[in-house]
Amino acid sequence: MSSAPKTLNITEQHQLLDALLEKNAQYKSFRKGIRNYLIGCLMLEAGLRVGEVVSLRLSHLYFNRSPASSLVLTEDITKNHVERIVPISGRLRAALVEYLENSEWLKSARSWELVFASNGPQRSLTTRQVERVIRKAGMKALGRPVHPHMLRHTFATKLMRVTDMRTVQELLGHCKITSTEIYTHPNEDDKKKAIDELDSAVNGFV
Repeated sequence: MSSAPKTLNITEQHQLLDALLEKNAQYKSFRKGIRNYLIGCLMLEAGLRVGEVVSLRLSHLYFNRSPASSLVLTEDITKNHVERIVPISGRLRAALVEYLENSEWLKSARSWELVFASNGPQRSLTTRQVERVIRKAGMKALGRPVHPHMLRHTFATKLMRVTDMRTVQELLGHCKITSTEIYTHPNEDDKKKAIDELDSAVNGFV
């Protein structure tokens, strides 16, 4: 039997996003932090794979210079070449607004241009660069490396607590339900909640 994938608890998610944002950094680094924060949100709040993040174009995230209501991940950027739609959360929407407001070039960019361009509109950040960004933030915030896929696992695990497995499968873009079943394993938060509830039940009889 496979073990549950590693995830971040709620406190760790906030700490990692704060480390990505670098809000106390100088202006140039802070602007880069806004970009990195958005990248983190796309994985934590929408479950994107790192390869999908670096392939995003303006049309995937914005409509008429405003955040779209849903991410339409077209088949040309998804791992299995199947389109999927992921509604945008409040935190992700705020990150999209902040990124647009602090990216002058993005305001005049054309719909087909890359969102996370590097050295020109035709070159994106690489998956390796994103992995380094997330790893560095993990070391800074949590004292251990964090891999981008851990953020996608965290998104999936949060979903399993509030909806059914079929919906989670659709949002993650899994072709087979067996790929989604790994998120039915209890994680540390689930175990702690069970013990806390047990304590409450026992104390209620004392």
